[in-house]
Amino acid sequence: MRFGIFLAPFHTVDEDPTAALDRDMGLVEHLDRLGYDEAWIGEHHSGGYEIIAAPDLFIAAAAERTRQIRLGTGVSSLPYHHPFTNTGRMVQLDHMTKGRVMFGVGPGALVGDAFRMGIDPDNQRRMMNEALDAIVPMLDGEVVSMKTDWFELRDAQMQLPCYSRPRMEMAVACARSPAGALAAGKHGLGMLSIGGTNDEALAAHAANWKLCEDTAKENGKTVNRQNWRVVTLAHVARSREQAKKNVEHGLEQWAQYFRDIATFPIVPADIDNAYEYLTESGMAVIGDPDDAIRHIEKLVEGSGGFGVFLELAHNWADYEATLEHFELMARYVVPHFNRKNDQRRASYNYSHKNREVFVGAAQAAVEHEIERHAKTQSGDD
Repeated sequence: MRFGIFLAPFHTVDEDPTAALDRDMGLVEHLDRLGYDEAWIGEHHSGGYEIIAAPDLFIAAAAERTRQIRLGTGVSSLPYHHPFTNTGRMVQLDHMTKGRVMFGVGPGALVGDAFRMGIDPDNQRRMMNEALDAIVPMLDGEVVSMKTDWFELRDAQMQLPCYSRPRMEMAVACARSPAGALAAGKHGLGMLSIGGTNDEALAAHAANWKLCEDTAKENGKTVNRQNWRVVTLAHVARSREQAKKNVEHGLEQWAQYFRDIATFPIVPADIDNAYEYLTESGMAVIGDPDDAIRHIEKLVEGSGGFGVFLELAHNWADYEATLEHFELMARYVVPHFNRKNDQRRASYNYSHKNREVFVGAAQAAVEHEIERHAKTQSGDD
């Protein structure tokens, strides 16, 4: 299993936005040092909380500050961009990152964004599909001519091929609607499942993945669960009590944003205790590393299996506690799922089982050396 974050980001409207962006960059650098696999960067233009408008710009800067972590648009809202220029930017970024970029796409999550651009929300998923029908072949080097009611392409071809071969990795955002699953299956792309991880949501995600697989087969494509990413909520500390105390910093403000602004009602309007709702419903884990392990195991079982565990970065805790959360995840949770310590445990258990033999042999070796030395000294005399 691979591990990463989905960085919208979320920042309260009373803090300095420049400093907030600096902390977002610092978080990605921290994850890179810890060995995290991925970071997906959001695109939003309104609402005041999710303040990254150009994920490709953020990724370009992050790539210069990191060594190995892969960086994705999470997501590029396709109805907001002409497919030719959007594809060109991503191909350039693929070269600039030496293949570390991933192209996440979606219809756009905030209705307020679409409203400000004069886009009817009812058209966003259609527009996403039309854009994908142009983008995927252009990424493959094909010449595309196509006309819709919102863009036109005339013999459009990228000047550069992708750095990644056969093309950069792509993934389609998918919440409860089947649109993302259908698009991912049609083009043989990965899937980013967002919109909750309680039992009902997991059932919806599993159904969408099945739809993705069926659609891929119908279109002569293949999809792989290793390229399926499930997004959830988590905060861990060294104890459950400390984790609960940590999230008092920002959980309720984050929940209020979802009540007031965000399209997906992660915390419904009638909920007045976000901590209880999120933990009791299974939407989030707030506890210690063992609690996180149990939460992820539940997600794996409920979904049928996926390749990447993504945390929605949320700033529930202050920055230092947030950094410690990710360190605890890297130290204790990631190794559990990647079986990094299996051979260490086998070595430990073997040594413990044979301890008396080894100790006896060591003592005998010491005694023999003492005797040998004594004989040598006796001979010199």
